[in-house]
Amino acid sequence: MRSTLLSLSVIWLMLASVPSPSAAGADGQVRYIAYQDASPIVTALHEALPPELRAARKSELPSLWRSWVERRDREIRVRLVQGDEDSIVNFLLFGTSFTRQPRITLSSLARLGERFSQSGIASTPEGTSFLDSIKARADDLIQAMASTTANERVLFARRVAESKGVDLKTATGRQQGRDYLLSSLVRVLNEQSGYAKVLQSAQLLGDSSAEFAERSKLFSNRGLSSDTSLLPNFAIERALTSIKAQGMLAAGGIRRVGIVGPGLDFTDKQDGYDFYPQQTIQPFAIIDTLFRLGLARASDLKVTTFDLSPRINDHIRRTRARGQSGVSYVVQLPRDAQGQWKPEAVNYWARFGDQIGVRVAPVSVPSGVGDVKVRAVRIRAAVAAAITPEDVNIVVQRLETPGGDGFDLIIATNILVYYDVFEQSLALANIEHMLKPGGFLLSNNALLELPTSRMHSVGYETVVYSEKPDDGDHIVWYRRAADK
Repeated sequence: MRSTLLSLSVIWLMLASVPSPSAAGADGQVRYIAYQDASPIVTALHEALPPELRAARKSELPSLWRSWVERRDREIRVRLVQGDEDSIVNFLLFGTSFTRQPRITLSSLARLGERFSQSGIASTPEGTSFLDSIKARADDLIQAMASTTANERVLFARRVAESKGVDLKTATGRQQGRDYLLSSLVRVLNEQSGYAKVLQSAQLLGDSSAEFAERSKLFSNRGLSSDTSLLPNFAIERALTSIKAQGMLAAGGIRRVGIVGPGLDFTDKQDGYDFYPQQTIQPFAIIDTLFRLGLARASDLKVTTFDLSPRINDHIRRTRARGQSGVSYVVQLPRDAQGQWKPEAVNYWARFGDQIGVRVAPVSVPSGVGDVKVRAVRIRAAVAAAITPEDVNIVVQRLETPGGDGFDLIIATNILVYYDVFEQSLALANIEHMLKPGGFLLSNNALLELPTSRMHSVGYETVVYSEKPDDGDHIVWYRRAADK
């Protein structure tokens, strides 16, 4: 989620991970969006185009398109490094596996964010205490990163710091690493303050639709975060329940599901727990919901994840391979007992996984984490084996499925918010191409519906998770119309 200059080695690794525009996937070919498909969007959104496209003559655009789309793919993938930095900031704030310092709370961060934007964080006793705590946590994290450790999150933080030229073997390098962590935190606080101001301005308009539209592109200049959490899947379940009740989905009617940005639970910004192994949640949550609602059958359900993060794709690829070898997958489900969750959200947490696995003993909660309840579910190996990862940048790429066997349902939560209206429209065109006629996209974004698009919003569900302000999601379902 933010930046410092990348080392040449990191840039090379990022570029090397970019797939060929016609790389073979398990279910088809990954291709860049062609200018023929993008041209209606380019024409309709001329004023919103990137400068190099907006400055070109119309006759030049077809020949420029391929080079632009390949370059933009690389640029978007570089944003992953900035997102990784933000995950490490969350780890610094909320983690307990590397320190005995108390966790930073979201409420204290919110208060400090307001004061930081007004008069500087160190101008209050609370700010001074916060800085002392953060410095101590940073020292502990650097010490852990410099040590021999098996902690996967600490090892990841070490790799990111070393990619910035930090040498943790020397005292000077460790000080440099500490400064890097603290400067990253300051950047995050500044950005969060900026996002809050944007939303406050939108709220002053008194138009909930305009506010939702502003939220839907809020992070268009932010690093691509891979962090994930449970509750957006509760909102998806509520949305699918409504769609089924309206007769738009038949029993057993969903065979192919796509999940854009499945995520990896590193140190989520809402809860920030790190006392269990990294895990992916959404693919299993969607399968669980589909079985619960009778919308899919285990015998013919296929789930494909679309992500541009090598780290996430590798995690899911290994999960699938283990599933094919008969190895199950255990998901840990922490819940802050003081988090003021709505009863229906608690009920979702309590039943999660009952369609795809069995309840098992969870990991123990370490001291200093707070009043946290944990459930654990051992997910059947066959369920894990049904998930196929694809390296796809949804803004500029799509999966060409053989024989026109498109998707019945695609999920994209907390993903399209990282792009502007033009790039969201390209992503929507790629999703449209992958969906069957009558298929659904579920997203917590307001997406522009151009006249030439076959994607149209046909309903929505607002789901509140807790008693905290603005803690919920507005899920919109878009349906692909028949070919014109």
